[in-house]
Amino acid sequence: MTAVLLSLCANAQTGLKKVYNEDIHPIEQIDQAVAKAKSEGKFVICQVGGNWCPWCLRFADFITNDTTISQVINESFEYIHVNYNPRKSGDERQQQLAAALMARLNNCGRFGFPVFVVLDEDGKVIHIQDSSFLEEGQGYNQEKVLRFFKNWTPKAVK
Repeated sequence: MTAVLLSLCANAQTGLKKVYNEDIHPIEQIDQAVAKAKSEGKFVICQVGGNWCPWCLRFADFITNDTTISQVINESFEYIHVNYNPRKSGDERQQQLAAALMARLNNCGRFGFPVFVVLDEDGKVIHIQDSSFLEEGQGYNQEKVLRFFKNWTPKAVK
């Protein structure tokens, strides 16, 4: 119930669309994205966070509304919103799932949220991006965001 209230509060505060599906098993979501990306010659970017995180929702809105950024993402990445609930109040299964997710993504939560994890075509973590370096004021800087995405495309890395 608390998570639902926090989610509603975050959504009400930001007025932004919720983008994290809280009903999807996050590790299965990642595995499916890796399989799809591999078949298309792309990498995966996991935007890890949750509907409880106003900055996560701001970033999703930012990249959706910027056609230049959207184009770079669509051409080079399978982009997914991976729901993570860091609250310790969940049941044991939820806590185990959260721990398994962090283990799968090299403990990316240490950078705060949202955090972006770039996976290669085999699902290996090749970069973790701290979102604070992409911020500007109460939003994000287009030049910094584009630089991040362009520097981690399969073409740039290979």
